[in-house]
Amino acid sequence: MALASVGAAACAPAKWSPPRTADGRPDLSGVWSNASVTKLTRPPGQTRLSLSAAEAKAMAASNPLVRMLDAGAAPTDADEGAPAAGGDPGGYNSFWLDPGRAFGQVKGEYRTSWIVDPADGQLPLSDAGRKLVAKAAAHARDADTPAGPDSLEPWDRCLIASRGSGGPGMLNNIYNSNYQIVQTQASVAFVVEMIHDARIVPLFPDRAAARAAHGPAALHPWLGDSTGWWEGDTLVVETVNVNAEQGRAGPLYLSPKGRVTERFSRVAPGQIFYAFEVEDPVYYSRTWRAEMSLNASKDPLFEYACHEGNYALPDILRGVRAAEGAAKPVR
Repeated sequence: MALASVGAAACAPAKWSPPRTADGRPDLSGVWSNASVTKLTRPPGQTRLSLSAAEAKAMAASNPLVRMLDAGAAPTDADEGAPAAGGDPGGYNSFWLDPGRAFGQVKGEYRTSWIVDPADGQLPLSDAGRKLVAKAAAHARDADTPAGPDSLEPWDRCLIASRGSGGPGMLNNIYNSNYQIVQTQASVAFVVEMIHDARIVPLFPDRAAARAAHGPAALHPWLGDSTGWWEGDTLVVETVNVNAEQGRAGPLYLSPKGRVTERFSRVAPGQIFYAFEVEDPVYYSRTWRAEMSLNASKDPLFEYACHEGNYALPDILRGVRAAEGAAKPVR
């Protein structure tokens, strides 16, 4: 879904007040997107959290993914011929990608990372966290030649959305960075376009009641165990007990002791201010915080057919086994 204006600020009128539901709460329902070239962590060499409009425009134009999109949109050479036989065709051509073409604008600033604390925009990893990140990178490399279905990452198995799209917290992807929020008095549902994840969050009168409603610590569902409550006009969602495989794979790494607290505030006709805080004494040396904007879309969410016909996973495994049998490298 193309959202050309997703990085633009949604400025509220001076006396603007959010629309409200029948029970008086701010209405968060609708389709929203966080598509942007801004990522969770700050890129190497960048020391500032915010950029001027001119800097943001220039840096976005030089972003490798944006440059690839521009190159892919250029006319092709009819005399170029077909790719060489046996070559790697790559995972996607640029037609299918929709990462956004601008830096995310939060509180009127063009942001270089979603992380705002620590000030360097990096994950404050503990020793255990750094070891886990290294293992996750090794696992991702090994997934190119999987021994079996469980060797593949959870998104390659169509279990959860890739790149942290499903949450908690909900991170932007290279396409399908879109969400539908369905709100009732008793619960709020976050439907994620990528792999069609859905989080249904039951609501309680206050934090104490919400925390008491979490399920047993022995249960570790995909996307975690989420409960919520309202603090004034802000929806607060607390998630614990994230599935260990999801916590291992990242990009937001969580141990069984991890806790993510998300906050959603309707700040303008076309924008939700979205912030989340991560507490995990195992993988991080301190609590850290991130902020982003969810921008309204007039387009609907589209159904995501992951491994349509369920052919992809067995075909991946057959290809790897065939390459092993022929003693040829897969890539």
